[in-house]
Amino acid sequence: MEKKFSNKIFRLVKGDITKRNVDAIVNAANSYLKHGGGVARAIVRKGGAIIQEESDKIDYVSVGSVAITTGGRLPCKSVIHAVGPQMGEGDEDHKLKSAVENILKLATEKKFRSISMPAISSGIFGFPKDRCAKILIDESKKFVKENQGTSIQLVEFCIYDDETYNHFKHEFDLI
Repeated sequence: MEKKFSNKIFRLVKGDITKRNVDAIVNAANSYLKHGGGVARAIVRKGGAIIQEESDKIDYVSVGSVAITTGGRLPCKSVIHAVGPQMGEGDEDHKLKSAVENILKLATEKKFRSISMPAISSGIFGFPKDRCAKILIDESKKFVKENQGTSIQLVEFCIYDDETYNHFKHEFDLI
């Protein structure tokens, strides 16, 4: 499903983010970039140990911030590791908004034209799926509207499960 917003393409797909042929995919990471579960585990398993090795050199990333590694054997050039909030740590909405903004800023700095994001923090971190969908889509719209010169032409949301996809579809329909 695709929509135009502020002269950019927004796309919603259901599937495996490790198979997306975009400049960068986003990994829903923890602060220590130890990719042991969920999306992170799948990215390292399919992209290769180089992703974890590069992550180990980065060390620590604070909540709401991002880091970047190569894509290894994945079809993307790079993986942007975004650390979203865990429910219960406080100020979660603001931290997730910061993560999305920092993803898009870094993608712009790297002159990426396409990016694919999962539902950051909505898995083992427990962030409500409906709020996640609203924040990711709203913050992406805000970024491209306020940064008309961004290199990003495609903002994709790649969602794995039906429940989360339905929340994203609801928000996507409002674009």
